[in-house]
Amino acid sequence: MRVITGSARGRRLKELEGQETRPTTDRVKEGLFSALQFDIEGRDVLDLFAGTGQLGIECLSRGAASAVFVDRRKDAAGLVRENLALTELQDRARVVCGDARDFITRTGERFDLIFLDPPYESDWLEELLERIAAPGFDILRPYGIIVAEHPAEKTLPVLPPPYRLLRTYRYGKIAVTLFRRDEMNKTRNDP
Repeated sequence: MRVITGSARGRRLKELEGQETRPTTDRVKEGLFSALQFDIEGRDVLDLFAGTGQLGIECLSRGAASAVFVDRRKDAAGLVRENLALTELQDRARVVCGDARDFITRTGERFDLIFLDPPYESDWLEELLERIAAPGFDILRPYGIIVAEHPAEKTLPVLPPPYRLLRTYRYGKIAVTLFRRDEMNKTRNDP
């Protein structure tokens, strides 16, 4: 597992031992960041279920303004800190050891890019998507993007306006779905 490009290009990241964490494969990560390449620089990123922190670290390496990493496992949070130190990106990052669902409910912060990659066997992805898209829940800024990684056979819920589906990318058994939040008082058909 390595950083693809940017200031930390080529740096190898440490991985967690065991099967509890499922890192995003290099093939999926390369495809994802090809799709996001113009939506990262200067943005504030939230990496929920951070695991090794590779997605948020890739964003920081590509010029994101800041990244918050959330994982409930102490060993994962510790590893994210180590990987941030290895890549020398810790000055724009914060690591939270806690539950992702609690974090998004309690945070007063807003983000431009949110990565959701919960365990596949849970229903947390649907729950978090619905919570983020709930009226009055402003954790994602206008024109922000939600990136949801999930099994390819899983169909994600349709989110209400101002959210819209951008695209789903499939990589074998893995899919990545992107949602964008439009400006509140503007729809796609407005001039």
